[in-house]
Amino acid sequence: MRIVALEEHFNVPSLVRRIDPDAITRFGFPPGFGGPLADKLADLDALRLSEMDEAGITVHVLSASGPGADLLDGNEGIAFARDINDVLAKAVAVHPDRLAGFAHLPMNSPQAAADELERTVRDLGFCGALVNGVTDGRFLDDERFEPILARAEALDVPIYLHPGLPPRSVYEAYYDGLPGSTGFRLSTSAWGWHSETAIHVMRLVLSGALDRHRKLKLIIGHMGEGLAAMMVRSDKILTPEAPHLKRSVKQTILDQVWVTTSGLFTLPPLEALLAVFGPDRVLFSIDYPYSSNRTGRDFLNTLKLSPGDLEKFAHGNADRLLKLKNGAVKE
Repeated sequence: MRIVALEEHFNVPSLVRRIDPDAITRFGFPPGFGGPLADKLADLDALRLSEMDEAGITVHVLSASGPGADLLDGNEGIAFARDINDVLAKAVAVHPDRLAGFAHLPMNSPQAAADELERTVRDLGFCGALVNGVTDGRFLDDERFEPILARAEALDVPIYLHPGLPPRSVYEAYYDGLPGSTGFRLSTSAWGWHSETAIHVMRLVLSGALDRHRKLKLIIGHMGEGLAAMMVRSDKILTPEAPHLKRSVKQTILDQVWVTTSGLFTLPPLEALLAVFGPDRVLFSIDYPYSSNRTGRDFLNTLKLSPGDLEKFAHGNADRLLKLKNGAVKE
């Protein structure tokens, strides 16, 4: 069975070394973050493909893992994003049936980010862009990011809203003062990342940004970042308070958001996700190398979906959303 996974990560150590280590620490990355996975993150060839083959994964849709261009200003950030996208494009060209790409954008320069998105889609065949959390403490509903939303809509490619490290003020208010590394983990993969991404979606709804861009497509991971569980309550409370919206909160999300399973491999959240979003909006993902290909495939093998829904989940929805051919190259 063809299996497409679309929240799979990489980085380029030679490019990351351009970033001041003190800036990386100030941004919130702990010393040695990602170190045990460095070889897997850096590999876009034999190691990655062998692990994909062992688990029977057909395609990785790749995106740059932090630290990245959001730690650099102006021309430095623009050059970093361009260079990392070019590295990814070369890897995709070598393995067009196995790899595809989401653009890394210089978010501190929104107009340049929109232009880089267009370059990567039109010239490199990328499938869209992935944005890591907030930029300078601001979500994508901020008016400065309007060029990025408009360009993604015009190109008919999705934006993958991925978590990022919380701003320092948020970290200090919510997560500081806990023993050992528990505060950092609570702020990221244990809870904070997911609640922040759900808020990111809600802000795009409530601000009217998704009404302005009715054809914009968003993807979120981690079984919907808690949105499926909270959808009815959020809609009931927020929709009456938002007469400026053209649709209900729930309807806006269901119209414009797709969801992947990345990093979560238990049945209850998937059942909730399918019940709320339906089988046409839910896509398989792994979160490699932070989760293993084998773990993801073993989870997929346990599912009791109808043949049609399993086909949608494993690759059909991703192929349609990202316009993939039978290989991984974008049409």
